[in-house]
Amino acid sequence: MNRITWLLLLLCVTANLAAQNEPATATGKPEKPPITMYKIISKERDTTHLDTSLSIHKWYRFNYLRRDRFELLPFSNVGQPYNTLAYDFDDLHLKPKFAAQGHHFNYMDVADISYYSVPTPLTELYFKTAFEQGQQLDAFFTINTSEQFNFSIAYKGVRSLGIYQNMLASTGNFRFTTNYHTKNKRYSIRAHYVAQDMLNEQNGGLTPNSIALFRNGDEEFEDRGRLDVNFENAENVLEGQRFYVDHQYELVGRRDSTRQTVVAVGNSLSYEEKFYEYRQDAPFEGFGPAYESADLFNKVTLDDFKAEAYAKLDNSLLGSIKGFAGYTQYNYGYNSVLILDEGRITNRLKGDLVHVGARYRKQYRGFELSGEGAINIAGEFDANYLTAAASFAFNEKNRVRATAKIHSVAPNFNFLLFQSDYENYNWQTNFNNVKTQQLTLQLQSETYLDATVTYTGIDDYAYFAVVPEGVTPTPRQFGERVDYVTAKAERTFRYGKFALANTILYQQVLSGEAALRVPQLVTRNALFYEDHWFKRALFLQTGVNVKYFTQYAMNGYDPVLGEFFVQDGEELGAFPIIDVFFNAKIRQTRIYFAYEHINQIFANQNDHFSAPGYPYRDAIIRFGLVWNFFL
Repeated sequence: MNRITWLLLLLCVTANLAAQNEPATATGKPEKPPITMYKIISKERDTTHLDTSLSIHKWYRFNYLRRDRFELLPFSNVGQPYNTLAYDFDDLHLKPKFAAQGHHFNYMDVADISYYSVPTPLTELYFKTAFEQGQQLDAFFTINTSEQFNFSIAYKGVRSLGIYQNMLASTGNFRFTTNYHTKNKRYSIRAHYVAQDMLNEQNGGLTPNSIALFRNGDEEFEDRGRLDVNFENAENVLEGQRFYVDHQYELVGRRDSTRQTVVAVGNSLSYEEKFYEYRQDAPFEGFGPAYESADLFNKVTLDDFKAEAYAKLDNSLLGSIKGFAGYTQYNYGYNSVLILDEGRITNRLKGDLVHVGARYRKQYRGFELSGEGAINIAGEFDANYLTAAASFAFNEKNRVRATAKIHSVAPNFNFLLFQSDYENYNWQTNFNNVKTQQLTLQLQSETYLDATVTYTGIDDYAYFAVVPEGVTPTPRQFGERVDYVTAKAERTFRYGKFALANTILYQQVLSGEAALRVPQLVTRNALFYEDHWFKRALFLQTGVNVKYFTQYAMNGYDPVLGEFFVQDGEELGAFPIIDVFFNAKIRQTRIYFAYEHINQIFANQNDHFSAPGYPYRDAIIRFGLVWNFFL
């Protein structure tokens, strides 16, 4: 954790220098700027502001990912993959994704990076305990050197040994952002640099004998390090770094109280390089025969360059119209060609893509219409997407929205080409595009509830599965249609100082269950008390949270691929996860205590698993905080 220590020192020194540079005032302390002036700007230039409040939803986001994990199931150690309890298929892209998507939950893409504008220097520190000899920290600092120029620097680091053998997790996400605009605001530029690494030791899960000992709750094995695992000599690594810049210039900028007309042109550039590798000292029989008897190693890389030019019109009458055209150059693969008895497996998939697209948005008296479409017009991969949405706001508290999407894109790169020192993990395929159609109806109502109903239909769905009589996952493309329906509802009931927050998800795979597996029901319910104490100096929140999902054929995890796969061996789930929590806010500091999965200490048997062979977390007390500094 030396990198984290150095970053904290840097933040403290920078904050101190910023404080020393503040001009002295004759009237004493200057008036504090309102919290709404601490702006957070998304990739699409939507602006929100810093929120230092404490709520049940803030507690749901107090985790390694810094977002709500309702539809995810973590592994036993922080910094590891997550099994998926529900799917959204919302990501619209025109090029195959990289390998090892099971390790991308914490990987920050372009849309995950925010930009800032603050009246005074701002620091945020996130800390949370981990599992055995480790901690997790997210340290962030931003400052405006002038009204026009801002930069931010941040690092999120995790190192946790874990309670099972050979399960060390060590990850890091470094972010640097900057944005600038001229005094007349006609020219603006934003840029970021991100470097990320995720290292996970791999043990292949518990052995069959250890699974039996774990399930029986044998007291001699409450120390989980005494349980045997399949191997103790492997690890996989995902790393990437990205440079991104986006700038635009307003050719016309007419704004007044009743109308506006803005015409702007711009372009964005992105260059990203990533690699995923799997290392193992000696082969494991469960993965089948290997070409090497020691020091197994496979590494796949991706170089990805993208340039996009755009023009947009914002007009009070016509709405917002944007047209764009882009070029992508990709190079995915390995260093050597593989020659087999049954054929030759190439080492590279590389080429160029050209795409065009448009986006539209219009608001009028509570109605909003929006849409976006794009298509590859040149290159090896055909792809396109189209989305359209309509919404109506009855008032500030009640809103309905309908969205339709179609999307056609090639499967991820590791479905198309993969190489390994294990013989079973070598293939080159010619899969069809995955074609997705989706319809979503949404209600957002503070009066009643938030509810979402989604239908998704997928043709040529690509997935990993163990073929009949096989021992390892292979890429497959489903020959029939997948039809998938979800219905999700959220509502918080309040009575005095007590509240009951409820989230319920019902889902059903109507056809194609052989390729897509989900639990039919996922619920989360929190009963809690909250109030201001000590003359409102402290805001207290305490209660109990229960999460539950029904039993189903849970996806398995494969460490060589870094992916989850469909399996028919066993059904898992149907166990409650009960957390008792005590949270407090003092000024801009939110403090969190939780006894996680407390019900596990009262169970006679252990039936909690995150994937076949991988137990879920035991009961544990954890502590953390989020602390904001305003200078």
